[in-house]
Amino acid sequence: MDTTPIAAHAGPTRRRVLGAALALGAAAPLGLALPASAAPSSSPPPATPGRLTLPAPTGPFPVGMVPLHLRDESRPDPNARPGRYRELMATVWYPARTADAASYPLAPWMTEGALKAFLDDVGFPLPLSLAPLTSGHQGAPVHRTGRPLPVVLYSHGAGSHRADHTIVVQELASHGFAVVTVDHTHDGITEFPDGTVVTRDAAAPGLYPRDYAADLLFLLDRVVDLANGRNPDVDGRTLPAGLPGGLDTRNIGAFGWSKGGTGTALALVADRRIRAGLAIDGPMASNPAITTDIDRPFMMMTADFARATNPYAETFWGHLRGWRLDVQATGAVHNSYGDNMTLIPQAGRLLGMTEEQIRSKVGTLDPQRGIRVQQAYPRAFFDLHLRGRHCGDLLDGPSPAFPEVVYHP
Repeated sequence: MDTTPIAAHAGPTRRRVLGAALALGAAAPLGLALPASAAPSSSPPPATPGRLTLPAPTGPFPVGMVPLHLRDESRPDPNARPGRYRELMATVWYPARTADAASYPLAPWMTEGALKAFLDDVGFPLPLSLAPLTSGHQGAPVHRTGRPLPVVLYSHGAGSHRADHTIVVQELASHGFAVVTVDHTHDGITEFPDGTVVTRDAAAPGLYPRDYAADLLFLLDRVVDLANGRNPDVDGRTLPAGLPGGLDTRNIGAFGWSKGGTGTALALVADRRIRAGLAIDGPMASNPAITTDIDRPFMMMTADFARATNPYAETFWGHLRGWRLDVQATGAVHNSYGDNMTLIPQAGRLLGMTEEQIRSKVGTLDPQRGIRVQQAYPRAFFDLHLRGRHCGDLLDGPSPAFPEVVYHP
């Protein structure tokens, strides 16, 4: 069966931990006391008592973003009622024009309807007061230098959403990449512009990694539309100034977490327009196994699905014929990658969890170090293979700047 196994952990799931903390944050506007540790000392957006925060990106540019409603009229949706085509929500993140960005509002981590569904799913249907803001300014004009922006596509994990790796996404955007994230409708949580919220349906056929790959290839065609000055949004949403005609279709990469990592690999197999791929703890479990040779650069950042314990990953590795790299952060688990690395520790402390309980969710890797790892390595990879920039020695072998990162030959 073409599915992605997910390692089980004892105790509350990461979703329940975050959901409980988000619900607890509703106490703040009601005048109820919150622990002093609930308010982080600093964050990029204005602080709100009890609000979770995301680390600021490190690049020289402010970040802009715009959501897109997309419809694939060549593909009926197997999880929707008959006659319905596949519909997706995506977001384009990009470097914004410095002089204008501050006048555009910061985007929330998830839309209100999607976040409410998230809370309902974990049993906390309460006001939405604790959700973090991103560093993305909604609709801000694109920073243009005369050259189009290299593009990176992002695919989330099973049951997740397109905001799950915002730390990595806005880091890339702040350094001059356009990053296009997508919700894999019916295998996560997504909200459409008319307020319709779609979640996973246990009775539906479900999505496989090959479906994720198909979504990415459709997204790739929409990138081409944008690069050619066309607006792919089915509702005619106004695009930020500088986005139409501003993307580089000759330099496109992709990355994904968990099932999204497997989907990323399958997308590279299917379409040579994707020049480089990154799987973040991807099980690489597809039926049949991925045995097609790939001659383009591919990097694996592993934890629970390391090659030493995952035969699918080892088989996939053996078919990488181009530049390849496999790194693993000591102490990392599956949930150490993505926004979990910062949100779960914050939420756990807000809930009164012990450090041991928090580590059971995100591993023993220090959260601040984990954030630095996932900001630095994806950017170094895409800088090298999409822009030809060799930034430091991170991709050459063990780096003194990241002693916790192991390089597997």
